[in-house]
Amino acid sequence: MKVNFPNESSDYRAARDALLKREIQLRREMEAVAAELRALPPGGEMPEDYLFDCVAEDGGLATISLSGLFRDSDTLMLYHFMFPRHAQDTRPGPSQGRTAALALADGPCPSCTALIESWDSMMPHFEGLGGNLAVVARAPIEQVAAFARERGWKHIRLLSGGTNHFRRDYGGDGADGQSISMLTVFKRWPDGKIRLHWASEMIHAPRDPGQDPRHLGTVEPFWTLFDLTPAGRPSADEQIEYPCHCDDRGREGGLPPAT
Repeated sequence: MKVNFPNESSDYRAARDALLKREIQLRREMEAVAAELRALPPGGEMPEDYLFDCVAEDGGLATISLSGLFRDSDTLMLYHFMFPRHAQDTRPGPSQGRTAALALADGPCPSCTALIESWDSMMPHFEGLGGNLAVVARAPIEQVAAFARERGWKHIRLLSGGTNHFRRDYGGDGADGQSISMLTVFKRWPDGKIRLHWASEMIHAPRDPGQDPRHLGTVEPFWTLFDLTPAGRPSADEQIEYPCHCDDRGREGGLPPAT
């Protein structure tokens, strides 16, 4: 189907048609890479059945094993939440709530926070179609749960790995003890063994000039939205809070204010 929009020039249409060909090539390459990822041979067997702290359904504190996180699935995705954040991250922390009382270095990473918030509301869709994801911080589970309440997270499963070596073993904590925002995918095989399937190792690869790591580029929707704008991605990092109209949508053409 040939597309033409109102008042467009021949130069615009020629350039757009050329770009469309590259977009189609990119889609094909992304599909090819995804197929290779799915076809990876078995990774290394999990060295132990790590035990995590969590919040039970009744609100009390509990523990759960990594194998128990699989539930009825054969796949488990675990995101390594940088809470505490990297020591060199000086972006402001929360201004209110229990988390605001923490020392900055002990608080949550703003970039991880933005990513988790983008996932939280879509978890019912993800899990409803068979997805299985949880978030592992190093901070005590009481601090993680308090921050989740302050942010209004309702669907994301939160864990603390502060009492085990999971994050260190699978790249979520570096050799210097600093947090790293890894995503790891595990598969439970027919023989019952749990093996690593994939990890976002591009976080450790050399970066192209002017780029962030892009190791989770396809699952960060706010950045891919910016990629479609004339200005592209802003030269700035995510924040815990913004001095903008984000909570005033009723007067900015969004939903009307609640009455």
